[in-house]
Amino acid sequence: MMGQVPDADAEQAWFLAQIKPNSHRIAQRNLDRQGFRNFLPMLEETARAGGRFVRRARPLFPGYLFVALDPAQGRWRTVNATSGLTRLVSFGSRPQPVPPALVQQLQTRCDAEGLLRPVAEFAPDDRVLITSGPFAQFVARIESMAADQRVWVLLDLLGSETRMAVEQQHLRRAI
Repeated sequence: MMGQVPDADAEQAWFLAQIKPNSHRIAQRNLDRQGFRNFLPMLEETARAGGRFVRRARPLFPGYLFVALDPAQGRWRTVNATSGLTRLVSFGSRPQPVPPALVQQLQTRCDAEGLLRPVAEFAPDDRVLITSGPFAQFVARIESMAADQRVWVLLDLLGSETRMAVEQQHLRRAI
């Protein structure tokens, strides 16, 4: 989930804020209310819950989010007092900005909701050849791709499709 839509602002720099455990939504809501731009890149993961696979989003950097502010205004103390946050990450007595290129590159890789998109070498329903491991030389169909470079494929074994995760580097397009 992403707070206010980040835009380029010459006076503002991005800072890293530490979030209280399981409070990223509360922190974002309170930063939005105070007028602070914030950015929380999310990663979609597949997990097993109740005997089924479910997809859910989790923060890419658990426990942290990015906040944009003008350090000359001294409003960083207001951010430190925001409900849901612990503090801005500091070295010495003042918070230190994050390299702007890092945040910009992360924003480029995220969609409008802040969800990190996988690098698109393959697309769902593409037929791929598994190149290593116990299923080397098997052809599978891509079901979905995770941002951590894992690809979920459906492999036809004994007449039924079996779902498994394969690292992207162990796949190539089937002919």
